[in-house]
Amino acid sequence: MTEKMFDLTGKVALVTGANSGLGFAFAEGMARAGSDLVIWGRRKDANDKAAEKLRAFGVKVHSAEVDVTDEAQIVAGVADALAAMGRIDTVVANAGIANPVPFIDMDADSYNALMNVNQHGVVFTLREVARHMVARAEAGDPGGSMILCGSGSIFQGVPTLVHYGAAKGALAGLAKGLAAELGPHGIRCNVIAPGFIITEMTMKDPEIGQMIADGVAARAPLGRAGMPDDLWGAAVYLASDLSRYHTGDTLVVDGGKMINN
Repeated sequence: MTEKMFDLTGKVALVTGANSGLGFAFAEGMARAGSDLVIWGRRKDANDKAAEKLRAFGVKVHSAEVDVTDEAQIVAGVADALAAMGRIDTVVANAGIANPVPFIDMDADSYNALMNVNQHGVVFTLREVARHMVARAEAGDPGGSMILCGSGSIFQGVPTLVHYGAAKGALAGLAKGLAAELGPHGIRCNVIAPGFIITEMTMKDPEIGQMIADGVAARAPLGRAGMPDDLWGAAVYLASDLSRYHTGDTLVVDGGKMINN
């Protein structure tokens, strides 16, 4: 009984930005729990490699090249996912970018480039999936889980990433609004806010990445920076029926760093 509590067999999850980093971590966690997957990314080669790795867990994986800054691609991508898989039970709006710039030097291009991915891409992805989930609920099959990838910047300021924090902070409000509006259809919406996670992106500059990781390890009660597999549990929990009464919340996964900040 206990081992089946987090079983996602028979469910389908759509994960954006899933061919690397945190998105792949979310997808891998759910694949290990038995969920079939739809993964989106802008690069076909990276999508194909990620899909191959995920299929090793014995699940069905459908990949598609989707740029979430393009509303039309999102609409077509969700339609494609439904044609391929028949349903979407969970959506993980993960795709995001970070382009550090001092606030006084920020121009419209750098601001809008980030917002188009981190905020607008999330909104339109969730809108399209919500349309499917609501229609399904009205046909007698309620339920669904929306998971937004937030950040510790929801709760604390980060110099040169003011626009990033603004976008991620907006997701917490978005989740609450969606939880209230879609709850009558059995649809839940929550945010996962990771702390510093060691990935290819965060370690792109090894010296800076290691400096940040060491700083996190010194402050976090658990004594280390996060790894991608530290996100599996939160994703699987929120995708599973065990979280059926959990909505409108933000789960912080940071090894306790925030309480020692």
